[in-house]
Amino acid sequence: MFGLSLSFLPFVGGADGPRNAAPVVLSHDQVEEIGRELDALRDRTVADLGAEDREYIYKIIKAQRGFEVAGRGLMYLGFFPPAWIAGVGALGVSKILDNMEIGHNVMHGQYDWMREPGLNSRVFEWDTVCPADQWKHSHNYMHHTYTNILGRDRDIGYGILRIDEAQKWNPYYLGNPVYAFFLMMLFEWGVMMHDLEAENVIQGKRKWRDVKPLLKGWWRKAGRQVLKDYVIFPALTGPLFVPTLLGNVTANLIRNVWAYSIIFCGHFPTGVQSFTEDETAEETRGEWYVRQMLGSANIEGSPLFHIMSGNLSHQIEHHLFPDLPAHRYPEMAPLVKALCEKHGLPYNTGGFFKQIGSVWAKIFKFALPPGLVSSDTPPGVIVERQKTAA
Repeated sequence: MFGLSLSFLPFVGGADGPRNAAPVVLSHDQVEEIGRELDALRDRTVADLGAEDREYIYKIIKAQRGFEVAGRGLMYLGFFPPAWIAGVGALGVSKILDNMEIGHNVMHGQYDWMREPGLNSRVFEWDTVCPADQWKHSHNYMHHTYTNILGRDRDIGYGILRIDEAQKWNPYYLGNPVYAFFLMMLFEWGVMMHDLEAENVIQGKRKWRDVKPLLKGWWRKAGRQVLKDYVIFPALTGPLFVPTLLGNVTANLIRNVWAYSIIFCGHFPTGVQSFTEDETAEETRGEWYVRQMLGSANIEGSPLFHIMSGNLSHQIEHHLFPDLPAHRYPEMAPLVKALCEKHGLPYNTGGFFKQIGSVWAKIFKFALPPGLVSSDTPPGVIVERQKTAA
């Protein structure tokens, strides 16, 4: 056996420690101990799944449906501004719950153990334009397998933004803030197009024949969504067609802005790290866990805030245990944080405005050429990796 000291891309201080702090060094044995402790936490949680979890997801589904019915019904009173505003709010809440606490989590397989057809990750569809099968490939597989690995995880910038210092700058990125704004406003459409890899199609790295199945999926799913939100439901309100149409557009915008903000807070605030393919080749289970902890961030808030975020406010725990019911993350988080403290690892957490503020600061900063901005790469975490000699 031989030990290979390998430095992950440095942890950027400011979230949980000083920017110029000495690097944390993890031995191979420490990394494997982290893996064993997190595996044990996962096993304990799986063994405890049962009636409480079943009751929780049923309550969320009941609430989501109630908000949708209320929102649709209030649109029949859309001539009365307070009723229209209440209807938009209720419909926006319904769409957020459907996408984040139900859809996202169900499609991760978090409730497959219930053997409930309506909560089966293989067949579930959500209230958004992106087909579930395409999302599960780009998100469940690509993002969660290759989290923050440059060149593999396309969630680093979504093929649109420069969000990491290691991404090579070019003049296109001067528009970074503008691209980010439009991605936020049209987020469900950006998510739909994510699996297309448009930049690779434009560069000739991917042939159009390879994306035809994706386009067919868009036509079916997005077509139904547009018909439902922008034709059928407005038409059902008769002379209130236009107010209902505007209400549905606004509800979708509310969902888009909220989902974008929560997801970006969990992946791109100051302190979140990226990695290279060489650094992550032939990872052990423990090394994979460490990468997930260093590549994610949490958002602090109330229980209601966590529900409305789909518990993606606990992004660190979600990346460690993506297929465990997300409402379990709050009780797991203190144990994960204690494990980080035990080994001197950063646990990136902060309030919503702190995290989203640092995200937008990075969006503006990385729009500029490297020579015009300071570098944020102080020493971070060094992991000693061991491989069997040939």
